[in-house]
Amino acid sequence: MKKTHIIAIIVIAVAIGAIISTVSDAATYADFKTAQQMQGKEIQVVGVLNKEKEIQYNPEENANQFSFYMLDNNGMEKKVIFNGAKPQDFERSEQVVITGTAQGEEFYADKILMKCPSKYNDGNADGLTEITAESNL
Repeated sequence: MKKTHIIAIIVIAVAIGAIISTVSDAATYADFKTAQQMQGKEIQVVGVLNKEKEIQYNPEENANQFSFYMLDNNGMEKKVIFNGAKPQDFERSEQVVITGTAQGEEFYADKILMKCPSKYNDGNADGLTEITAESNL
C-alpha cells in the first residue's frame, strides 16, 4: 500500500470516530411523557414556565438549588430542579429548553436555555440565554 492510502484510511477512521462520539453524546428532544419513559437518559424538553405556580429559590438556604414548574409543548406539567442559581429575568422567558434526566415525578436539569423578549425590538427578535450548572460554580 502507498503512504497516501494509509493516510486516507486513518483520516476516514478518525472522521467516523468523531461522528459516532458526537451522535452518542447528543441529547434527544422529547416531551415529559417520553422523558418519564426513558428515565436516566439525557433528554431536552421544550416548554414554557408555569407562571401560576411558585418558583422556589432561596439563596440564603441553598444558593445552588432552583426549582420551578414547566409545561411541555403537549401541556404536561413537571417540577424541574436545577442545581444552580436562578437565571436573571427567568420569569420573563417566553420559552424554556431544559436538558437533563427524569427521575421519578421530577425532572433534574443540567442546562437551561431561555428565549427572552428582546429589549431592543419590542420583543420581536430572538434573544437566547443558556445557563448551565457549571457556569454557576
